[in-house]
Amino acid sequence: MSTLSPNRDELLATLQPLCGDVAPDILQDFVNRMDREYFRRVEPGTIAQHVRLAAALTPEHLCELSVAEREREAFDLTVVAYDYFAEFATICGLLSAFGLNIEEGRIYTFAEATSAPSPKASYGGGPRQRPKGRPGLSRKKIVDLFRVQPVRGASFGPEDQRRLAEELRSVIGLLDASRFEEARHAVNRHLVEQLGKRRGSFSGLLHPVQITFDNSQSPTDTIMDIRSDDTPAFLYAFANALAMRNIYIAKAQIELDGGKLHDRFYVRNRYGQKLTDPADQQQLRLTAVLIKQFTHALTWAPDPTKALEAFDQFLDLIVQETKGKAQQEVLAFLSDKKTFPLLARLLGASDFLWEDFLRRQHDNILPLLQDYRDAPLIKPRAALRKELDRLVDRAKNDEAKKAALNQFKDRELFRIDMKHIVEPGTSLADFSLALTELAEVILERSLTDCQAKLNKEYGAPRMANKKPCPFAILGIGKFGGRELGYASDIEVLFVYGGTGRTSGNQAIDNSEYFERLTQELLQWIEAKQEGIFHLDVRLRPHGGKGFLANPLDEIASYYSEKGLAAPFERQALIKLRHIAGDAALGKQVEAHRDRYVYSNQAWDLPTALDLRRQQLKQLVEPGTVNVKLSAGGLVDIEYAIQYLQLMHGHRHAVLRTPNAMQALAGLVECGIVSRQDGENLRKAYLFIRMLIDGLRMVRGNAKDLVLPPAGSDEFIFLARRVGYTTDDWQAGARHLQSDIEDHMKKTREFWEKSFGKL
Repeated sequence: MSTLSPNRDELLATLQPLCGDVAPDILQDFVNRMDREYFRRVEPGTIAQHVRLAAALTPEHLCELSVAEREREAFDLTVVAYDYFAEFATICGLLSAFGLNIEEGRIYTFAEATSAPSPKASYGGGPRQRPKGRPGLSRKKIVDLFRVQPVRGASFGPEDQRRLAEELRSVIGLLDASRFEEARHAVNRHLVEQLGKRRGSFSGLLHPVQITFDNSQSPTDTIMDIRSDDTPAFLYAFANALAMRNIYIAKAQIELDGGKLHDRFYVRNRYGQKLTDPADQQQLRLTAVLIKQFTHALTWAPDPTKALEAFDQFLDLIVQETKGKAQQEVLAFLSDKKTFPLLARLLGASDFLWEDFLRRQHDNILPLLQDYRDAPLIKPRAALRKELDRLVDRAKNDEAKKAALNQFKDRELFRIDMKHIVEPGTSLADFSLALTELAEVILERSLTDCQAKLNKEYGAPRMANKKPCPFAILGIGKFGGRELGYASDIEVLFVYGGTGRTSGNQAIDNSEYFERLTQELLQWIEAKQEGIFHLDVRLRPHGGKGFLANPLDEIASYYSEKGLAAPFERQALIKLRHIAGDAALGKQVEAHRDRYVYSNQAWDLPTALDLRRQQLKQLVEPGTVNVKLSAGGLVDIEYAIQYLQLMHGHRHAVLRTPNAMQALAGLVECGIVSRQDGENLRKAYLFIRMLIDGLRMVRGNAKDLVLPPAGSDEFIFLARRVGYTTDDWQAGARHLQSDIEDHMKKTREFWEKSFGKL
């Protein structure tokens, strides 16, 4: 404890000889504005060291770090820097990220600058010097003092100290530029990797935290008194929670005794005021503790910052918009230590799921998260149909039916996506089948309701012979192949039996009826953001210029040797499969497809290869890797299989399937593809589909399939999303990069061997 007098003139007189050549205005500013308690606790010689560190600060040089080794492998760290919001949390996070456990600490902050002192005032026996506009002099500064000890297995030698100083300068530079989220992102990135390596060093996630508030001891600050068991990175987790609640920490006292923490934070709200409202205090107590607990679950999150920010917003919604018993139930659920890893994986994987579903339907989060484990990934179609019918049949009118159907669709999509994200062992085949079964049930029910709506107005469509006119929905693309993935759209083809009129008083031609029916279907099923579950009708005769629905004879004419279908349209029909509506009509379309696609007519391979070259040239940005369109990507696997189906399908019935992996197995069985090549393509297909899901799940965007730069944080988080969750995150990313290169290389080699170079 220092014996210095708190009198400013006496302080200046004592410190001036110790500070050497430090400019008088810097010393004066330090003495005038530093917290008074600091001078009662810190020895004069140490104060002089801090003043010299403060003298080194400039607007270009924002912080200084001093390290002194003590006995028992402990270190005293001093950080002198300009003052920034969330700075204390940032520093604590970096110390924990470097494997340093904070055992003691005292945090001091300058007061705000006041008007310049009178030049007649005394300064250590002489006249005071008016500040002359020295850059950075008037800015608030902090002096943070820590006693730290490396955790078991961690080192803190000269190189570690140099790296800590460098990292500290970097993140404080971000704070200086008001890039607070980037600073938090950088700290989380390093800290969570460190916590991941130490995950086994603590059991469970929940430790009691006692918080009391005192507004009587300080004229400017509320004192938060915190007592808890010590856990890794506790100070960072708690200080970061306060920062995310817009609470400013002016001063702190940190003590650790026998594994028990006793901390005092001097805090103010976002307006610089004390926290006096008991309700605000209770809300802060609750949310800060939950954020603190959640921080430890970030080791399970693919992207820790994404998870933490979404959790913070989630707590806002729960506290502000959920009341009474419902709020208590959610908070009790959140207090279950099993919940945090689940939420961390979920919130740290997908912006889309958070923004488009969880945030807007937070009041449903409890049953969704509680029930997801009990429900299987693949619900039997009969069970889906029964549940959907029960919900829709309750509806009183068409709008209510439509709303019920889309709510069911969204909830089931969320459940399936969540199972896929939270349970990485889910196979692609099972995930695809779950999505396909849901899509088929949704289309079936939508068709029933849309037909009923139109039939009320126009009557039922009839053929020229007065028999009912059938209508069928056929899937194409991934939907037709039962290969739906994350953020897939739903490609469909609409076909009806033929010409005629409806039977109602307001009779219309069948062509008009089915055009209205398909338009109704397209708006009945609401797509999610970025086109998820969007009904795509572009692969119909004549494309965007054609009718939405076509009679069977038009389908037969267009898709024929003398028809107008381009070679790529013949190729696309491989994936066609009856989904909903009249089964007999659907089978007729499939039979025509088989006769046309798998006929003896030669496949125009040169035109197909030229089209593939144009894709590479026009759709792949130079210097980037598009996992779908780049050479060796998903398209090369799919096209290679489809080309071979077209070339050999007329001789081998086993090849006439819309499913890529079944077709590949058939190609191997027929000896057209070697077993080794078949296995290489199978592994590459499943791998790249997994990678595409990992890219799409962030924003729910089905288009952006370009790999992030290797070595970037975005690439590291991608690796974690798709299961490369090693303790060494960079090693996991390198492993992923190596696997990408290997699979794409083998795919290119097969392509070139089969069809030549692109």
